[in-house]
This record gives sequence, C-alpha cells and structure tokens, in this order.
Amino acid sequence: MNQHLLHVLIADDEPVIREGIRESVDWASLQMEVKGEAEDGEEAFELAVKHSVDVLLADLNMPIIDGITLIKQVREKLPDCKIIIITGHDEFSYAQKAVRLNVVDYILKPVDPNQLREVLERVRQELEETLQQKQYLDLANQQIERNKSLFREQFCQEWLHGNFSEEEVRSQLSFLQLPPTFPTQIAVIQASEYLANKPLMSEKEKQKFEKALNDQVKELLGTADHVLFRDELGMFILFIWNDHAGNLFENTEQTLKESLKTTIHFTVGEVNSSQTSLTEAYKHCMESLENESIISPIVRRARDYIEEHFSERSINLDFVANTLQVSPVYLSRTIKQELGISFVNLVTNMRIKRAIHLLNTTNLPIVEIAEQVGYDTQHYFSTAFKKVMGVSPNKYRKQMGIEVT
Repeated sequence: MNQHLLHVLIADDEPVIREGIRESVDWASLQMEVKGEAEDGEEAFELAVKHSVDVLLADLNMPIIDGITLIKQVREKLPDCKIIIITGHDEFSYAQKAVRLNVVDYILKPVDPNQLREVLERVRQELEETLQQKQYLDLANQQIERNKSLFREQFCQEWLHGNFSEEEVRSQLSFLQLPPTFPTQIAVIQASEYLANKPLMSEKEKQKFEKALNDQVKELLGTADHVLFRDELGMFILFIWNDHAGNLFENTEQTLKESLKTTIHFTVGEVNSSQTSLTEAYKHCMESLENESIISPIVRRARDYIEEHFSERSINLDFVANTLQVSPVYLSRTIKQELGISFVNLVTNMRIKRAIHLLNTTNLPIVEIAEQVGYDTQHYFSTAFKKVMGVSPNKYRKQMGIEVT
C-alpha cells in the first residue's frame, strides 16, 4: 500500500466546495492523490471509471446525473470504491437513503476539515485491510495453484481407500477443479526397474522416469481429465475421467515400454460411479498384476516378442523359440502352462485384438486389415476372426454400426 497512492475524485457542482475539500486536506500524508474534480454527475462517473478511483467524495444534489444514480453506477463499475457523501442539512433524509446504498459516511456542508480527515483516515485503513486480505488470498491461491497436482495426488490416494465421506469427496473435487463424478477408469502401472529392491535406478533416474511417465500419460490421454499418483506399494495409479475412452488403452503398454525404455505392466479397470466399484477396480488391477508377476521371464519375453511381430506372416513357434534360444517344445509347453493357451492361440488373439481396433477406427477394406495383422488371405483371416468373435469381420462392422465408405 505504501507504494500505491489512493486515487481520489471530488464531485460537487459548487467550485468553492470542491476547492475547500481539496485545500483543507494534506492528501500526501494520507497516501492519497486527488486525480480529478467533477461539477456534474455525468462527468463524475466518467472520471471515476477513467482513473479507477479508490475514493469518491460526491455531492448528492448535482446536475445531469443525481448523486443516488451516480452511486449506483459507480458501485456497478468500481465495486471496491469507497464513497463519501457531501450533503446539506436540508438533504439529510436523502443522505440517509444514500447510506443504505453502502456509502462509507456522509459529511455535512460546510465541510469540517477535521471531520473530513477522520473519515478519510478510516477509509484508508479499510482499503489497506481489504488490500491486505486480497494479497493473502492471492498468495494462498498461488500456493494452491502451484501445489494443485500434489493436492490432487494426495486426495486421490485417500479417496482410493475410502477415507472420505460423499460430501467431502464432492467438496474436494470442486476445490481441486476435477469432474464432479467418480473416475470412469482406474489404471495401475507397474515399472519393474523402478520398484526393484536393488538400486537399478538412482533417485535422479527415478525423478526422470516419473516425469517421462507423466508426460507420456498426458500425451496418451490428451484432454481427458486424469490424476497420476503413487500408492503405498510404489505402484503408479491413474484415475481417468473419460466417458468415451474407447480404444484409449490400445497399445498403451507397448507405447510406454518403448518411450520409457523399461519393463512396464499396465492394467485397467472400469469404475461404475461408487466407492465400492472404485475399490474393486483397484483390487482387480492389483490381482491382474500379481498374476502377471508369476509369469516366467521366458514366457514374458516370448509374449513381448509376439506382440511386436504378430503382423509378420512368417511368425511361428520354431522361429520365436530360435530367437529366444530355447527349444520349441519347452516354449510351447511353458506358454500353455502359464498363460493357459497355446502358442497359436496367443498369436491369433493378438492379431484379432488388433483387427478389432482397425475395424472400429478405420475404413480399411477387410483384405487390407487381414494383411496388416499377418494373414495371407482374407478367407483365412475371416475364418480365424469368426472362430474367436462368433461373427465374420463384415458382420462385426455392421453390428457395431460402422459404415465403410
């Protein structure tokens, strides 16, 4: 406040009154400056807005625009402006009406310099307090804004475990500027090297990894509201608000693996607008990852290799086993034991999953989709697709209401 002089406007149709007010006060000692004088209500309003005045001294009985109308107009444009009424004895009831319009005070003519100074000092104090409160509020808002992501993470961590009442959840969602509903999906991301007990990642590398993961998730989710945080087990938990997620997570795990250069396990659960559903989705994701962790390294490597190369027509058990330097019989038996499906079905499932994505999101002809997912002919692809999905690719498209132009 010390660096900012308060702007004052004197409005009275009598020059002698204006001069008396101006000359009877040591404005500098009050940290105030008279920015202008007006002889009618219209001019007073224009000057008040032009100079964004902090204090307006206004006669009630002025030409063009009367004092009451002026107060209303100034209140609308400059809600924080402090207004002091100058009035004669015969206008006393009129002045009381003005007081009801939230003016600071009124001063009777002829103006008593001591009374005027007292009122102005009170006005300055009120403005200083208002500014101080505003500065505190601005500072608090800046701190909240700066730490919003941290507050969101802490809230979602507590919410995940049901530590809030419904009312608290609604209040927190509003405060943290998140959608006023439960997330539509929850995802759990496990990064093996990040979690390892052995120091595979330094603290600096961990920070770098967390930033890269955040950036990658933002890129994958686009404008969808989301919060990424770590739970007490060190897993990365992702809350997503997106009613039209569709194929949002198609190839997400592979994208994260490639971009973050580390082993990522990614699982997603749907949430149905209740605390129970949120907790259940989290448990389901954790169980999926637990099942994942009992898969042997050789099967995981085989599955990762197939995921990257299933579109190649030449892929077969012998080729993959040779690439991984194990016997085909051992690889086939281990895949069947651990995943519950044969090598051929594993390849087929990955191809069909990719084909479904292409059928849903592109206008590509069936023959081209067949080629892209690794089949020699459209007939062979259609047969495999029908065996898995129960309908042909064309019928699947029709059922989904997808028109191919």
